[in-house]
Amino acid sequence: MKTKPAFKEAFPYQDDVLALPVCDVSSASEWYCKHFGMNEVQRTTEPVPTVILERDGTRVGFAVNGGDASQDGAAILVSDIHGLKREFGNAGLETGDIRTDDRDGKSFAVFFVVAPDGLCYYFHEPKSGE
Repeated sequence: MKTKPAFKEAFPYQDDVLALPVCDVSSASEWYCKHFGMNEVQRTTEPVPTVILERDGTRVGFAVNGGDASQDGAAILVSDIHGLKREFGNAGLETGDIRTDDRDGKSFAVFFVVAPDGLCYYFHEPKSGE
């Protein structure tokens, strides 16, 4: 049985992967649930409106915190990057092409997604044998 592509871990570009800047947490929740296959697990209004979404135990959050979304996002470690790219395409999401990045002596298959809110996502998976 083939397993579904999974999110394994998320790393912020800036300070906090649980408080990525958005203008509206309801719109963010709706978009990321539809396009990234996430589920809303928490919502708060204080000290600022915040929503936490989850996929495969990996959490990413969005907050109306005045941050610049065009300067933020997350790197998300995944399994089955090719399957994830197909899944995203089937959900109507535009993605970058898969390429190879070399970091710290390891090779990764990667692709990018820029969400409508301006946040940028770097999906990556170690290449086989690394």
